[in-house]
Amino acid sequence: MRAMISKITLLVVFGYTAAAAGQSAGLDRFDTVSAASNFAEAIAQAREEIQVLMDAGAPGVSIAVGVDGQLIWAQGFGYANVEFRVPVTPLTKFRIGSVSKSMTSIAMALLYEQGVIDLDAPIQAYLSEFPVKEKGPITLRLLASHRAGVRHYLPDGSDNFITKHYDDVVDALEIFADDPLLAVPGDEYAYSSHGYELLAAVLQEASGQDFLSLMRERVFSPLNLIDTVADHTDYIIENRASPYTRRDDGRLRNAPYVDNSYKWASGGFISTPSDLVKFGFGVFNSGIIKAETLALLLAPPLLPNGTIADQSYGLGWVSFTEDGAWVGHTGGSVGGNTLFMVHPEQNVVVAVICNLTGCLGANRNLRDIGNLFLE
Repeated sequence: MRAMISKITLLVVFGYTAAAAGQSAGLDRFDTVSAASNFAEAIAQAREEIQVLMDAGAPGVSIAVGVDGQLIWAQGFGYANVEFRVPVTPLTKFRIGSVSKSMTSIAMALLYEQGVIDLDAPIQAYLSEFPVKEKGPITLRLLASHRAGVRHYLPDGSDNFITKHYDDVVDALEIFADDPLLAVPGDEYAYSSHGYELLAAVLQEASGQDFLSLMRERVFSPLNLIDTVADHTDYIIENRASPYTRRDDGRLRNAPYVDNSYKWASGGFISTPSDLVKFGFGVFNSGIIKAETLALLLAPPLLPNGTIADQSYGLGWVSFTEDGAWVGHTGGSVGGNTLFMVHPEQNVVVAVICNLTGCLGANRNLRDIGNLFLE
């Protein structure tokens, strides 16, 4: 354990005045919100990496870093809304894209530990209305590891820009339910957001609880993720960032309207980097799931040819390094881009989010930020 961290109130780091901080609900939502003087150099170097994104035209970026269970740095850059010049703060909520999959995996793990679901049973045991596929049975384990053969978005991306609202995750399966599988389940790795939408429907039917309530009550609430919510387009959500894209002419545009109700589990949540830091610490330190279950989620399965699945993808979690030291997930969404990394051994969590499609690709060194905070 590191020596006691000397703490400095984050009025400067957050970019708040004292009055504004007092008016912002939940500023200290993560125990002690503090800046660590012994991480000053690491923070300065990390700011330079974020500046690369700003220089490349990011409208807004937010970052949070946690060490040993403490949030040591959280800062916003640029604008949550460009037109109204609303600055990004640590309370700004962004679309987190596929980091939602890691969250969904924890709900799956909890039901697995309780014996509510069998990871290797055909999904029709819980969701009888889903069509049986000719190429073989689909299981939760295969869905969570992208080996079920369920397709991803169409080549033209049209089913990533859906505007129809779905009140029930089962109803949203109409988008791909009748499509043939890409391969025999278990034979190949093929990343599939639709696979996680099917997984959510199974979890809902098996638990007898609608999917969003399941996530709120079993994952978000126990881990105190009070700034992590479903991206309902018709709700008034405090501190939600506006999403942007950059068109072929290079100019910044408002992102096209999408309704993410069809994809809550795979990419439909919004959050703050600070909440993602809490999520990382919660998964690895709180005991929300057993150690052996967590190991199951992190371990990339072997394919029949003896190779490890692409991206070293376990059950909702990616190994960013060959030795598995850094794990987590990335997230790409319409008007959002996210990096979420956890170093379990040294108890460090890093989260970076931007409100521009594909924004984080402007800095290929972004994943190195985490190493700045290691002992």
